[in-house]
Parts: sequence; structure tokens; C-alpha cells
Amino acid sequence: MEARTVCSPRIRPPCAASRRFKIVPPTSNALVSGVSLVSTLNLRTFSPAICRAMEKSDQVPEGRADWSQEEEIPESFQLMKSITNFALTNFLPIALLSGVALGLADPTLGCIAHKHSLTQFATSGIFFISGLKLQDREIGAATQAWPLGLYGLASILLISPFLSKLILPCQLAPQEFVTGLAIFTCVPTTLSSGVALTQLAGGNSTLALVLTVMSNLLGTAAVPFWVSKFFADGFGVSIPTEKLFWSLMYTLLAPLVLGKVARYSFRGLATYADQNKRVLTMISTILLSLTPWMQVSKSRELLLMVKPLVFLKAIGLGIVVHLFFLGFNAVALKIFSAASGSRMASLVNKKNARALMIVCSQKALLIVVAVVEQLNGALGEPGLLVLPCVAAHITQIIIDSLVVNFWLQKDRAYKKIKTA
Repeated sequence: MEARTVCSPRIRPPCAASRRFKIVPPTSNALVSGVSLVSTLNLRTFSPAICRAMEKSDQVPEGRADWSQEEEIPESFQLMKSITNFALTNFLPIALLSGVALGLADPTLGCIAHKHSLTQFATSGIFFISGLKLQDREIGAATQAWPLGLYGLASILLISPFLSKLILPCQLAPQEFVTGLAIFTCVPTTLSSGVALTQLAGGNSTLALVLTVMSNLLGTAAVPFWVSKFFADGFGVSIPTEKLFWSLMYTLLAPLVLGKVARYSFRGLATYADQNKRVLTMISTILLSLTPWMQVSKSRELLLMVKPLVFLKAIGLGIVVHLFFLGFNAVALKIFSAASGSRMASLVNKKNARALMIVCSQKALLIVVAVVEQLNGALGEPGLLVLPCVAAHITQIIIDSLVVNFWLQKDRAYKKIKTA
């Protein structure tokens, strides 16, 4: 039977292809000469669904003729997009936990990095990035918030050491775990992680930096007093004040000032820093995660010698201590805001409150190590005194990173609602 070639009117209403010339793959019953002429025998089997598929094919990129992949590729792309969004949203806790896991799995690289003082370079890098991102209005905000700065110093150096009186009656074997955590409550705030986390949280990083520097400088006199009062009953404990001072200058202030000078000197660099804050924040997070990685790597052998249950109890006690500090400072800021006048209450804004909550709730591992070295075994085995403090230092960073992550997600949700 001879096939007559016509353009069936059945496909014109449902198909946009009928309104413009379209090349259709030839079949045994099709004659192709410049434009598509489809046999009536085949056109009778065409359905509106096929016409719609032909219409979709106009939107498929060139080289992708398989219509069956239309549903599969977007699903895989959506999965990858979800994983990427989750990783970016939770980048800080993922980086810190990855550092801890890497140190436990293989401590070799971490010990080498610690031996070559990579921690100082990482800390300097964090503060150099902070200087690049530091804007003039943040410095003015820190200056105006001096009453909050006084509260922060009182919380770090005068109030938190009294928590050691509640820790010392606890019983653990070895008892050095309890003593070490009690000493941990008496030292100043962390040298780098508090400011870095404040910066990641969108807090007042300048206020956090001022509290860090001042509390550590004043802590050279406060820590020996508290240790002597609570633990040693007159035993003299000295801290290398000059060494600590220059360490603060080299690793904190100098990189911060250098970053700020670079921001002023190179206008293009300042623009890049303002437009790529997320990238710089991720770099700071990676540098921050190097500290727990090296600390875990260094203490891994000693950690494996302790009974797991006892060490878990020490970790739990350290977590309780840090949660207590967070809760105390949060409540104190609420009371301070309510009891003060309108001008003072305005100082307890989101940026300042986040800076105070993080910096006033953390304790410096470096100062604990310096104190334990000066004790020369008077309060127990130095390694056992430091080990629970290493765990407490890591857990406080992880907990605060989760808090920071919660704040950031809350800010994103608020922005979506505001722009909707």
C-alpha cells in the first residue's frame, strides 16, 4: 500500500511544533525534503503526550536527545545541591569534628604540625583575615560598649573562678582530672577561637579582641592568685608574663593591625574582602580547626591509657562547666539590659551580646599548660591535669560552633521573612 504524505491537522492544536518547521527523525514511512512530512500511517499513532514530549524537546540542550533523562538528571542535581547546602551551612562544626577525627585516626601529621608551631601561624592567619574584614564602624561600636567590656573582664577573671569550688568535691579516678578542670575555670579566655567564632557569628569581633587581650594580660596576675587560694594554700605559682605578653602581640595584635593596614593601603583588597566574606570566613574556619586537630594528635597516646568511662565522665563534666558559663552570661546580659537605662540597654545588642557570650564562656588551654608546668607536679601528674582541659577546650569550641551555626540559621530565616 502506497503511503500518502500529509501534515495531519491532529497535531496542530496540541503541538507547538506544527507552528514552526521541525525536523523529525525519519522512519520507514516518512519522506524528508527540507521540512518534515510524516506519513498518515504513523500520525494515527501519535498521541497528545508525544506531542507534548516533542514540545519539551525544544528546551533540551543540544546534544541531549534522550528524553528519558529529563527526570533523572534533575534529581541527582538536586541531591548534590542539598548535600552542598548542608555542608556550607554546617561548615564550622563539620571542620572541627573532622579535625578531631583525623587526630584520633592518625596523629603523625598533627604531632609534626604542633612541633613546628603551626598553631601560631594558624592563629596569625585568623587575625590577619579579621583585620582585612574589620570596618571602622566596628571599632566605634567596641569603644562605645566599654561598660560591657568591664562586665566581660569581671565575668572572666573574677566570677568564673569560683566555679572551681563546685568542681573540686567531684570524685574521679584519677583525681587529677577534677583538679585540672578546676584550674581550667580560673584561666582567661581563649587566645584565638573566641574572636574567630565571634567573627563567624557576626558579633562585635573588636570587642571580643579587646576582652581577649585585656583578660590574658590581667590574667597573669589573677591566675596565680586563684590557684594559690583554691588549690595550693600559699604555694607560689608564677606565669611567664613577658613571654605571654609578646605571644599576644605577635599572634593577635600584629596580624590584626597588618590586615587593617592592608585594607587601607589596597582599595581593591578591601573591596574583595567585603565581597567575599563567606570565602574568608571558610578559610578562618579551616585555620581554626587546626587547633583541635593538633591537640588531639599530641594527646592521643595519653588518652588511650585512660579508661574510656572515666574520660567520658571528665568530658561530660567539662561540657557541664561550659554550658553553665553560657547560661550564666546569657542571663547576666538579660539582667544587665533590663536593669540599665535605655542607652545602656541599647548596648546589649545582638553583636555585643554574641561577642560577650562566646568570649566570656571560653577558657584558654595555653594558660593551663603554662600553670601546670610551673606547678612541677605539686598538684598531680602534669599530663593527667592537662588532658581533661584539652577535651574541655575542644568541646567548648564544638559547642560554641553549634551555637554560632544556630544563630546564623536564625539570621538567614529572618532575612527570608523580611524580604518575602
